[in-house]
Amino acid sequence: MLKSMFRGVATAALMMVATAAGAQTNFTLSTPDPDNSEITLAANKFAELVSQKTGGKVTVKVFPNGQLYGGDPSAAVKQLAGGSLDMLLLSSSLYANFNPKFTAISVPYLFTDTAQLRSYLSGPMGQELIADLNKIGIQGLGMWPRPFRQMTNSRKPITGPQDLAGMKFRVPNNPLWVEFFKKMGAAPTPMAFAEVYNGLQLKVIDGQENPINIPVTAKFYEVQSYATITNHMADGWVLAINPAKYNALPEDQKAAIKQAAVEAEAWKVENDAADESKSIAALTEKGMKVERLTPEQQKAFANVAKELFPTFAQLVKDKAFFDRTIQAVSKQ
Repeated sequence: MLKSMFRGVATAALMMVATAAGAQTNFTLSTPDPDNSEITLAANKFAELVSQKTGGKVTVKVFPNGQLYGGDPSAAVKQLAGGSLDMLLLSSSLYANFNPKFTAISVPYLFTDTAQLRSYLSGPMGQELIADLNKIGIQGLGMWPRPFRQMTNSRKPITGPQDLAGMKFRVPNNPLWVEFFKKMGAAPTPMAFAEVYNGLQLKVIDGQENPINIPVTAKFYEVQSYATITNHMADGWVLAINPAKYNALPEDQKAAIKQAAVEAEAWKVENDAADESKSIAALTEKGMKVERLTPEQQKAFANVAKELFPTFAQLVKDKAFFDRTIQAVSKQ
């Protein structure tokens, strides 16, 4: 009889394990930009890879345009930590509001090219930032590069810092942007992204800066005349998940999600490179004049940035981390 009881308990336990192993886990993943934006396209690729690598046991449904968090990125970070959001893709510059060390990624003219940016994000410095997310109750899965930022405006071509004098330029609500554009003589105007189109249309602001695909997806070509490929600032995308939901997964599924993040990053880099020329062509077709800075012209902007390094170090609020960042990219 005892043997029969033990056999029954063992069978029940095996059934529970089998049920757990076959369980379906569904996640939502929020992005801040439209369906056709580079980050939402990459998010969909990540979702596809997660499904493939887990045999369909884990699914990720992507929600663009910040619709699950009302378009408020700071609220989104808090909701992710609290568990009301499952997964989130937001720019690293937004995380600077919670940890100023993330500011280092966007120091103007810090990175020479995308390869150097990727190396930084996946290397010791980027991994330190990912680990720091634990302090605000978030599990980081990785960081992906964002295309370098470019300038658009409605007044004139920009070929040097002097052309920005007196221009009202929309910038994110981040002191790094404010200090850089102020140093070039512009009037930096922090503004939520959702308000930018109307601000440009009503001439409240003259210009804005973002990766070159943004003026296409946000239709800024309707209210802007000039674009300049300045490559003035980098940014990253932080892919993060609620820790409790991540830790509830079996180890093989955790590993599959992390590998999907790595492969989605590589896919994104290739897609971004192809998208740049398409975006420039689209803006030109819509009537915008697109300029590309020469190395000499770009150096004039980079020199302005270098003068501000002591200020940027203060904004990072961790001089040792800032100094290691500068050393890592050989920009002493």
